[in-house]
Amino acid sequence: MTPGSNLPLPAARVAVDVAAPVRLDVSGLLLTDQGKVRSDDDFIFYNQPTGPGVTHRPGGQGAPDAIVVDTSAIPAGIEKVVVTASPDAAGQTFQGIEPTATVRDADSGAVLAAFTPPRLGSETALVVVEIYRRNGVWKVRAVGQGYANGLAGIATDFGVSVDEPAPAAPAPQAPPAPPAAPPAAPSRARAGSAPTAPAAPPAPPAPAPQAAPAAPAAPAAPGKINLDKGRVNLRKNETVSLVKGGRPLLSQVRMGLGWEPAYRGKDIDLDASVIAYGPNRNMLDACYFGRLSILGGAIQHSGDNLTGEGAGDDETITVDLGRIPAEATGLVFTVNSFTGQKFTEVAKAYCRLIDAGSGEELVRFDLTSAESKTGVMMAKLIRQFSGEWEMTAMGDFVKARTVRDMVRPAGQAL
Repeated sequence: MTPGSNLPLPAARVAVDVAAPVRLDVSGLLLTDQGKVRSDDDFIFYNQPTGPGVTHRPGGQGAPDAIVVDTSAIPAGIEKVVVTASPDAAGQTFQGIEPTATVRDADSGAVLAAFTPPRLGSETALVVVEIYRRNGVWKVRAVGQGYANGLAGIATDFGVSVDEPAPAAPAPQAPPAPPAAPPAAPSRARAGSAPTAPAAPPAPPAPAPQAAPAAPAAPAAPGKINLDKGRVNLRKNETVSLVKGGRPLLSQVRMGLGWEPAYRGKDIDLDASVIAYGPNRNMLDACYFGRLSILGGAIQHSGDNLTGEGAGDDETITVDLGRIPAEATGLVFTVNSFTGQKFTEVAKAYCRLIDAGSGEELVRFDLTSAESKTGVMMAKLIRQFSGEWEMTAMGDFVKARTVRDMVRPAGQAL
């Protein structure tokens, strides 16, 4: 299999083993249609080996760990099971030790599919494959998504609680406490079930008359931008997660693109387009004035505006995020000048993302500068492996008068 490819499963019970030149820890997560676990019980690994329809099977004598999935026993609310792997040695990356996932009939042992993720480097954990349900049929998809922050990064992305106790700051002027025994460091610690060191006997409280107040805690690192606080104004290269109230936006959104002439009396004929890509940056299709509907109607164009005249959006592209097929993982929104006018002749170019149902503006990105070129990549929408979509403001200018000319630079920008 290649990244992004999928196959129907001819067997109800399948085993996915992941082998590499080094010892790997293999895990499985049961995910809902929101791309999240229901609770930490849906994280299946060596220390929590069973879940509804999913079992961790330890390797031994050279055999790799495996995740066994009984699709007939998967709960109705679970849409997919992702199989992950990470090197057993702490901090080791996958560079030079690319793993191979083999999907087998769990009863007969017959090989159904195999996948080796390509081009690995600093990744310390991988989503290797996923077993998913589509229109009542169970399939396997090759993924190969890497994480540089280990299995904890995967776990938190999919909603698993990762408890890592923070060291407490010593109280000012307090007598030093006796040193605590260092926590045990088992070779196979896991996110979501981190082993806890035995508690040291409590020291008697030290009297602290006139003790100085504790120093204020450092501010928490800012989280990923989302839409909980309303409209977001993006600057170039900033990203917003299309999540509101903790739930991905699966309704229709509309990308509006607008511009005005920089000089009065001169019409500007620009064309807005969106290019859909697969996981290997391979173009799937493009939606523009000459092709107003793609991906089975999931993306639709409003039609060509020949002048850019008037306030408001000049061209819009409606995207039904919930209907985007699984093989489409990236969308790049572009604007081109077919007649050869440069963007130095354009004023007030912008793009904005709108809730197509309510008309509410969600995200806006205004170009603050222009270059003497004929094309610009305005923004991209990227589907995360958790199922969420993220929008990144781009504002990158290229020499491209048609959407065809944009395919290569837009793919490189994903």
